Amino acid sequence: MTLKFSKFISYFFHPINFSILGAILYFLFIPKYIFKPQEHTILIVIFLGTYIFPLILLFLLKKFGMIKSYYMDTIEERKFPTLLFISLTYIIGNWLFKSSIVDILALFYFGFGLGLIISYIMLYLKTKISLHAASIGGLIGFLLYFSYYYKINLLIILILLFILSGLISTSRLKLKAHKLSEVIFGFTIGVSTQIIVFLVYYMM
Repeated sequence: MTLKFSKFISYFFHPINFSILGAILYFLFIPKYIFKPQEHTILIVIFLGTYIFPLILLFLLKKFGMIKSYYMDTIEERKFPTLLFISLTYIIGNWLFKSSIVDILALFYFGFGLGLIISYIMLYLKTKISLHAASIGGLIGFLLYFSYYYKINLLIILILLFILSGLISTSRLKLKAHKLSEVIFGFTIGVSTQIIVFLVYYMM
């Protein structure tokens, strides 16, 4: 993998892209009918809350020198944005859960929030996990229980996502943005937090 291709993969599959991607896949494959106006409203709110707002936030943080790059490479750079992203995912998740229409989708954002909380704690232990790996891992974890809950076969999608996770992880290593342990830990946290949130919900 070349350095140029690694940069492309890292930019194109930035962590903030996966929150809206998860919602799109949810509505593409969910077997029950949801009124289109409701679906569009949910997607617009998620897009604004988890994509547009974070992009503006990252731009402002970079403009005012609080971060040096959009990857937030250092531990100190990650602390404040991570807290804000935790708040955003909780607000979106809580809003979706209260609607009772898309409660399984709400779990996706609660899982992401839990993963971000763990990553924030790890920052104070002088460890930064790969948020790229955690994000793709979170999407895979979500689709695993999504397919189980609705009894639908998403094997091809999951295989493609596992291949993509390999490309993303390799690109982060190629760019020397993370150590192998940070990538593996990130992916593990991404998958496991989703499963944990689903198990708590399933046993309620």
